[in-house]
Amino acid sequence: MRRDRFLRACWREPLDATPVWFMRQAGRYLPGYRKIRKDHTVLEICKTPSLAARVTVEAVRTLGVDAAILFADIVLPLEAMGVRLTIVDDVGPVIESPIRSPDDVDRLRPLDLGAMSFLSETIRTLRKKLNGLPLIGFSAAPFTLASYLIEGKPSRDFTRTKEFLWREPGAWHDLMHRLSAAMASYLRFQVEAGADAIQVFDSWVGCLGPRDYRLQVMPYVKATFDALRDLDVPKIHFGTNTATLLPFMREAGGDVISVDWRIPIDEAWDRVGHDVAIQGNLDPAVLLAGPAEIEAQARDILERIDGRPGHVFNLGHGILPGTPVENARLLVKRVHEWTSRGGGP
Repeated sequence: MRRDRFLRACWREPLDATPVWFMRQAGRYLPGYRKIRKDHTVLEICKTPSLAARVTVEAVRTLGVDAAILFADIVLPLEAMGVRLTIVDDVGPVIESPIRSPDDVDRLRPLDLGAMSFLSETIRTLRKKLNGLPLIGFSAAPFTLASYLIEGKPSRDFTRTKEFLWREPGAWHDLMHRLSAAMASYLRFQVEAGADAIQVFDSWVGCLGPRDYRLQVMPYVKATFDALRDLDVPKIHFGTNTATLLPFMREAGGDVISVDWRIPIDEAWDRVGHDVAIQGNLDPAVLLAGPAEIEAQARDILERIDGRPGHVFNLGHGILPGTPVENARLLVKRVHEWTSRGGGP
């Protein structure tokens, strides 16, 4: 049943236990990953199928989670669109020539999937190594990619992005259309290579208010999901700081809506409707605390779910680099124990 838990939860089917997986579950908190990083950059690992598969599988085996997520970076497809970038430690993606004008948008090339053959090779390798455990592929949402392209690097306030959105509406919609089409192709590419589910990361869209999201972003997220409607795999829609956007995110698409810790999970599920599954939503920082706090907050989430089918236990964002491995393992173990008969903790 462990092989089926995650997929069955996404379809809101009865389970033997609640599935658990983590965003960034292959990352700097794992000793094996840190060892590889001594000799390789993030991009080198992403583009070397043997290394990407190795760190993906190590995380699954170390934690006992119910799904693997492909080791990649959300900016990888930008390179295949002609964007020069680097990933800087403790900073994130840095774009060599950020978008500043409509002409810069025109220079974006269509996504060249031929340049991403390393990714399909990684997926094929993982299908052999995971012994039937589900593999999640992913992409960024159009807004999150646009924010990197315009800001040039991670931002706290996204003022350049908002200014471009408001001052250059024609170029903004052109950019979002290009990115939406590219991400739909990119996600389909992953499913055709063997991914069992996909997640769309709109990590930074919470900087927008509901009006801007509805008018300037939602149509392009919806276009991405609509283009994948024929694929019989679960589609997860993730965002952070999105409590006010949840009804619109639901309208945009996804079989599973993933929420962060800024809203109680039962309230979030009420907002999106119980005819979709929900994923979340422990604060990643809780894993830096001791076992008592981890258990208390995990229990609170499970009590709010109250045994309803359709819950995937996850963090509200990625595992933090300083997280003790034993704390992450403890959380997985407790969620499985407390839900093993489907009745909650």
